Amino acid sequence: MLRRYVTTSKETVVFARQLRTSGNPAEKFLWSKLRRKQFFGLRFRRQVPFGTYILDFFCIEKRFVIEIDGDSHYQDDAQENDIKRDAYLAQHSLKILRVGHKEILRNIDGVLEYIQIFLGLEHE
Repeated sequence: MLRRYVTTSKETVVFARQLRTSGNPAEKFLWSKLRRKQFFGLRFRRQVPFGTYILDFFCIEKRFVIEIDGDSHYQDDAQENDIKRDAYLAQHSLKILRVGHKEILRNIDGVLEYIQIFLGLEHE
């Protein structure tokens, strides 16, 4: 489905498939709230290959990406990589929201409300 937008290597697809079977606690917790159209009827996919990148969560309908940032994302080299990645995704007209993994574990309701506001969704 995404191949319409970008080319993805077989290695990236295989790696994304492996990531779907694992995942950290924050990712699993957020996925439990987004999967099966639980969140405003939107279909999210997890660990989606996109070019050379793998998106943590992607809603094709809204062209919206959620990236979960762990502690390593606050190091200088990781921040530079995140900036390049975000610029690449923005070139493809994707909206990117970065959320800290600790925030997901501490305040999932707040994170979901923030996603709702970010996307301009009405209350159910």
